[in-house]
Amino acid sequence: MTSRFSTLVWLALRNLGRELRRSSFTAAAMAVGLALLIVSRTLSDGAHEDWIDAGVRLGTGHIVFNAPGYRDSESLEDRLSAEEVAATLAAARDAELHGPSLSTVRVSTRGLASSPEGGLPAWIQGVDPADELAFSRLGSDVHDGRYLEEGDRLHAFIGTGMATRLGLRIGSRMVLTAQVADGGIEGQLVRVVGLFRTGLSGLDDALVHIPLATARDWLGVEGATSVATLLPHSVFTGQVIAEASAALDASRVEVTGWEESTPDLYSMVKMDDAGDWVFHFILFAIVALAILNAVFMSVLHRKRELGLLRALGLSARETGLVVFMEGVMLTTAAGVAGVVFGFCLVWVFFRDGIDLTGMMPADLTFGGIVFNPVLQPVIELKHLTQSLFFTAVIGLSASIYPAWQVAALDPAESVKVE
Repeated sequence: MTSRFSTLVWLALRNLGRELRRSSFTAAAMAVGLALLIVSRTLSDGAHEDWIDAGVRLGTGHIVFNAPGYRDSESLEDRLSAEEVAATLAAARDAELHGPSLSTVRVSTRGLASSPEGGLPAWIQGVDPADELAFSRLGSDVHDGRYLEEGDRLHAFIGTGMATRLGLRIGSRMVLTAQVADGGIEGQLVRVVGLFRTGLSGLDDALVHIPLATARDWLGVEGATSVATLLPHSVFTGQVIAEASAALDASRVEVTGWEESTPDLYSMVKMDDAGDWVFHFILFAIVALAILNAVFMSVLHRKRELGLLRALGLSARETGLVVFMEGVMLTTAAGVAGVVFGFCLVWVFFRDGIDLTGMMPADLTFGGIVFNPVLQPVIELKHLTQSLFFTAVIGLSASIYPAWQVAALDPAESVKVE
């Protein structure tokens, strides 16, 4: 049995070798198609990860820990106690990751920012300057002045939009007014030490960072309204949510991933991913047609030879298997070559990223974040595996019909073909 199968394999290899030019062209087309898939997928994954990282650094991180009801109410009444904050930090720290995670503690509230020029609705966040500087993008988006530092007390870091509308500059004083924990309304005088500019009007016009200690004293709270955690890669989100939820099972802390906390960003990533699969489907179709054409044309040109194989003792099943193995060998060779070629293209041309600055306007936004015009390729194993899997499935599927046609040949009629 083994010897007979080896003979069938040898016949398949011999048939491919006899039509070496056709086989090479077909394998090359498949390899180029797979290489393009890999290049497209790595650039797309890189763009998605960059969007996610930019979005979560301006918001709640990859994972946010809240008290029940806070996401809906945004009220200081629905806050985490000091003990719950410590437990959430420990749960995030103890997650088994391939890299360090960063966490920041925040006390956030809606309020009013006012100056002699007028007032604006404000989203006020009390933050730890050191933790927030490592966590957030705001520290790198400084337009003027500086970010908050350790030892700051009555200081504020605001957006350029708010500064313009309220007539503020570095050193200006402003009053923040909000409802405190006991239900009263109180104001807090602060001095502007820095301005940021993200390109997002919703943040530049409303977000205010003040020191965490100042926010706690002013609002009369302990603990925090939220704890945000930044992971080395978004792929770890599900794992950390599961581990943190298990660790905090005895508490009332809610654990939420970035997909829920930033739904606009998640929708944008999913829509772009769907567009990528449309492009991939077209490439898959090209690969399938290339294989089908090569194998089927080989069958049409070898009817007499295949009929003689049947006459010499090969069964219909074995004759069809020879043709099917030709497709398998073409697919395998093209798959290996395509992966190598694709990674070579990524390394040679895109390892430093692809700069699209000249092709798009400044401050172009997608899903509530500013688009980074420099795309860095990222290789995700699951998408590479998917591309290889679908290429193999399509290659094998395209070989089935020619093999079935060969198995159905009439030996007596086939040997009459000149």
